[in-house]
Amino acid sequence: MAHTKPNLDGLTPRDHAFYGLVWAGTTLTARVDQALTRRHDLPLSWFEVMLWLSVQHEPVAPSELAARTLLSRSQVSRVADSLRARGLVERVPSPTDARSVGIALTEAGRRAFAEADATRREALAEVFDDRLDDADIAALEAIWAKLKAQPKP
Repeated sequence: MAHTKPNLDGLTPRDHAFYGLVWAGTTLTARVDQALTRRHDLPLSWFEVMLWLSVQHEPVAPSELAARTLLSRSQVSRVADSLRARGLVERVPSPTDARSVGIALTEAGRRAFAEADATRREALAEVFDDRLDDADIAALEAIWAKLKAQPKP
């Protein structure tokens, strides 16, 4: 039996584009996750929560983080507990609702995030940043904006 190399020649351009997005997301995510875990013992899900917290000026409710990240509310809570155990985040009581808390990076968390973010950038440099110019990035931003937009009723 002859061995043939599989290919995607039979896919429509839309199917090929979709598969390309899946491949890129999976490949880049695995590369970053591996680098962060190896260098900082920091899984990508933890980094994602820290990324969102790093640009906030106020503590953020776990439900809001879940709505913005690729994680569920229970996953955000577990990640926050793990980050808190390492001294990287703190839970801050809500000033308006005694039953609620917000999550914020500690100073140690901000330092750890900065180091991890440098690792993320290094991991992506050769396979993303060095291959895409500003026009490519602008095109990706436009595409993602269209894909994230809510459909009109």
